[in-house]
Amino acid sequence: MSHHPESAPSPATAPPVTIPMLQAWRAEGRRIVMVTAYDAAMARLVDPLVDVILVGDSVGNVCLGFDTTLPVSMAMMNHHVEAVARSRPRALLVADMPFLSFHLDLPDTIRNAGGLLQRGAAAVKLEGGAARVPAVRALVECEIPVMGHLGLTPQSVNAMGGFKVQGRAVEAARRLLDDAKRLEDAGCFSLVLEGIPAELGGRITQALGIPTIGIGAGPDCSGQVLVLHDLLGLLPGRKAKFVRTYVDGYGLLQAGLSAYAEDVRAGRFPGPAESYALPEAVRAALD
Repeated sequence: MSHHPESAPSPATAPPVTIPMLQAWRAEGRRIVMVTAYDAAMARLVDPLVDVILVGDSVGNVCLGFDTTLPVSMAMMNHHVEAVARSRPRALLVADMPFLSFHLDLPDTIRNAGGLLQRGAAAVKLEGGAARVPAVRALVECEIPVMGHLGLTPQSVNAMGGFKVQGRAVEAARRLLDDAKRLEDAGCFSLVLEGIPAELGGRITQALGIPTIGIGAGPDCSGQVLVLHDLLGLLPGRKAKFVRTYVDGYGLLQAGLSAYAEDVRAGRFPGPAESYALPEAVRAALD
């Protein structure tokens, strides 16, 4: 199947992306394209071009000014999921379960995940390995699709001692392989693999029957995900090694804003094209 935009179905005619479609594409070898979006405007921008939209708890870092994802709450996630869902995307909409939303007990986990589906998500994503198997099983039994997340899991930043590549030692690599199989057995329909050696990403992908989505996990995963603001170059500063920036969005936007500011200060904006005329009759009456 071609991946060129000109051969893809138009957004108006393309069918909604479903979990069985993703699993079929994995079997066919078709790569899955996934990006983040946190509001309706960005969702409309990406929807014609991607297969999966992730409303990530990375909204905390990207949009809300936090240093980590840990302060992100269910209320925040609910708010952003609702915003993205209002764009009615054809891409599969996956919502992150934030820190403490699936750690305490299974009834709370089910209630929190179910709330995300009620607000428009088609599936939820949660971080962690074997310890998350009971939560995954409970959610799947409630017909809530689950995407797992292994490797560099940002909610574990304190335990990991920072944002570091995972799985570089023998036991750590074996544990990730084992965790991946356990999550698949528990019912995950897909796994995000983040910040692990490329060869390990390939080995995990080969060992599973479900799609893997890589972010810093090498080219052999079933698909790839990036934070939208990273790939569009909207965030200044140092980027992670696994990020490829496709456009200087920050520079382009600043150039546009600079031109606007200059026009306002010079009296060039607004001009006749952006101004409303007073009806002739009203002008005559005022005179």
